[in-house]
Amino acid sequence: MTWKSFHNRGDILRTVIATANVRRDGVLPMDVAGVTETFGDELSLLAALQLKWHTRLSGHIERALVTQPLDLEAAVAEAWRDAADDMPGVRRILDHYRAEPVDEAMATAMRKATIKEHMLLATMAGRSSVYDASAAPIGAEIETRARHAHRGVPTFTMERKELSFLERLKAVVAA
Repeated sequence: MTWKSFHNRGDILRTVIATANVRRDGVLPMDVAGVTETFGDELSLLAALQLKWHTRLSGHIERALVTQPLDLEAAVAEAWRDAADDMPGVRRILDHYRAEPVDEAMATAMRKATIKEHMLLATMAGRSSVYDASAAPIGAEIETRARHAHRGVPTFTMERKELSFLERLKAVVAA
């Protein structure tokens, strides 16, 4: 991958995320300009979104553990909710394709990604080690509690600090 294509891929992925966060319909925005040429298929785009989600979630967990080191599980659940607030469209896409994968390859990829996310939640909450067989079910419980306590973000937000004006404009045009 050349330097130009690397940056182009990042720009397109940011536009996809912005579009997903505006639409919030749970469907991969394959209609965004350059997506098919850059990512090829739905599974590749979904994998890139999963990686962005995991990175954002990990960052929120790290910050939460700094500010709330005594109740690790509550901090991790709060971090999950904060990441869901940051990326509501991406979270809906991941949930949709976790429940309704388009093929067996996507189903397998989503199962693996979900298990890894649950292991991260359980481990960071101090409830298991990463290699513990019970880590994934414990992490699933933490995610379920976080979802139940999650209020979500309003459909229309007035402030989008993470997006530039041009990115917001691209998301509106793409929608």
